[in-house]
Amino acid sequence: MQRYKCVISYDGSGFSGYQVQPNKRTVQSELEAMLAKMHKGASIKVVGSGRTDAGVHAKGQVIHFDSPLAISEQKWEIALNSMLPEDISVLSVLKADASFHARFDAVGKEYRYMLHLSPKRDPFRRKFACQYPYGLNVESMRQASKYFLGTHDFTSFCSAKTEVEDKIRTIDAIDFISDGDLLTLRFVGNGFLYNMVRILVGTLLAVGSGDISAEDIPVILEKKDRRFAGKTAPARGLYLCEVFY
Repeated sequence: MQRYKCVISYDGSGFSGYQVQPNKRTVQSELEAMLAKMHKGASIKVVGSGRTDAGVHAKGQVIHFDSPLAISEQKWEIALNSMLPEDISVLSVLKADASFHARFDAVGKEYRYMLHLSPKRDPFRRKFACQYPYGLNVESMRQASKYFLGTHDFTSFCSAKTEVEDKIRTIDAIDFISDGDLLTLRFVGNGFLYNMVRILVGTLLAVGSGDISAEDIPVILEKKDRRFAGKTAPARGLYLCEVFY
């Protein structure tokens, strides 16, 4: 058996998330169904670097799987892309050591959240950016984002449904990238909790709109209570861009 590490991208708008769910279309179920065809019905388990929610996109999701087939890396890439649906793309395939694990070996991730700052809807961006038609004080958002940098307990900034007990995470960078009426928020850290990036974005939007002040962020962190943070931003603006090993 050979282990393969793949980097994939997908348009999340047509999926109920990455992870297999009964009677729902997911990225993992599409990958495993395709691999089963290649292996004459045999079940091939696909392991991802993490889950993405329904509607969330990926430009650099990492997966691994084991296969007995003697196929070159290049031919694997060609074969996978020829059989997968058009909303999933395999960007690279590499042979990996048998001990490699897409999830447990990851030491960091980069997410980006795309905001469309316009009062007018753009039908070509509706699935890939979150429209925000109101004015924003981006400088206040920048100031607020600095309080998130470093290592903190992010209990206030994750879904109350999360099953993870250890909610301490480290954020290394938060960048604001402007391009016309698009504002992209870039988050880099050692790991992110369930809905964490979307709640961070929702809270920063609350700062930018004047609903809360930048100086409120340390207080919200200290509360360790989801009710004090901002709303959860829509899934459609979020992208998993890179996984670091």
